[in-house]
Amino acid sequence: MSSISTEEKLNERIKELVCLYETTHIINQKNTTVEDTLTKIGESLKKALKHSDEAIIEITFNELEIFTDTLPKKTIHIESKTYIENNEVGIIRIHYPSPKLSITNFLEEENKLLEKISSETSLFLERKERKEKEEKLKQSAERNDRLSILGEITAGIAHELNTPLGNILGFAELIKRENKVKIIDKDITKIINAAIYSREIVKKLMFFSCEMPQNKEILLIKPIIKQAVTLLGPNFKRANITCNVTFKDSTIKAQIDEIQLTQVLFNIIMNAIYVAPFESKIDVLVYSKKENFIIEVKDEGSGIDEAIKSKIFEPFFTTKPIGEGSGLGLSVVHGIIKSHKGEIKVINNKPRGTNFQIILPLKEK
Repeated sequence: MSSISTEEKLNERIKELVCLYETTHIINQKNTTVEDTLTKIGESLKKALKHSDEAIIEITFNELEIFTDTLPKKTIHIESKTYIENNEVGIIRIHYPSPKLSITNFLEEENKLLEKISSETSLFLERKERKEKEEKLKQSAERNDRLSILGEITAGIAHELNTPLGNILGFAELIKRENKVKIIDKDITKIINAAIYSREIVKKLMFFSCEMPQNKEILLIKPIIKQAVTLLGPNFKRANITCNVTFKDSTIKAQIDEIQLTQVLFNIIMNAIYVAPFESKIDVLVYSKKENFIIEVKDEGSGIDEAIKSKIFEPFFTTKPIGEGSGLGLSVVHGIIKSHKGEIKVINNKPRGTNFQIILPLKEK
């Protein structure tokens, strides 16, 4: 390590104390992003070094990479890791260009300063993550309360509507069989179709409110998905869309309700067909990971606006024109997946479109 005079030591010590003060001030600022905070910490650390003009600070955190300057091809460096709950999440490095400077140019005090800065950064990252988790839990609890109340209301509505709809459908079909007048026959057909459509809405309400009974069995997943895609063949043909289905493991078995999984696939793929451009493709990818199996449905549409991503699973929310969507499809999907102890994620497809990622357990715990 470099030997320096008492006066130089004092100057370096002052710079280190300023850096520690600035770091404390930076991490206590409100309404700043992690990237902004880490960038400012890097800039402050650079100024505290003896060879600050030559120094380049590198800070990594998960997929985030920050450099105070362009990194030369050859450098020597010292580093310190950052942690969240004892898990390594990043590194802070101080680089010097090599061979212009060597490892001996780092002062012992600079090593200690780096350790302190990485410790303060770790505390900041941990607090930030904890706050985000608390916020998500709060939002999730509020949403669950709303959905629980809405579930009870929709269950009641579904039960009240089921009997009269059954009567309307039954009597309309009876009249159709007995009727001999062509004009009346057309009107009766309209009534029957409207009643069937209404009954499907009621069925979706019952799915949403978890009133539909489940029949979970250990089943091969491949045939269920293949059958669902085959049944949607005419829809793909009408929209001139290609559907590619890929199984990384064709032997996946899981404890699921076959009818409900088919319902999930129908809803998501039909939505993908609706938004997919003419002559585009939809990819369905199936694979297993640890105790789960994953189904990804990727389209090449315009994607989902960030502003509405959090709303798409809410009942009666739809971006479709009036008469084209009830806003229950994705609510039903969310309810079925939740009842299977799984989760559904919406991520951006690359280079464009949406990727619905369905994660379901292979077996109930």
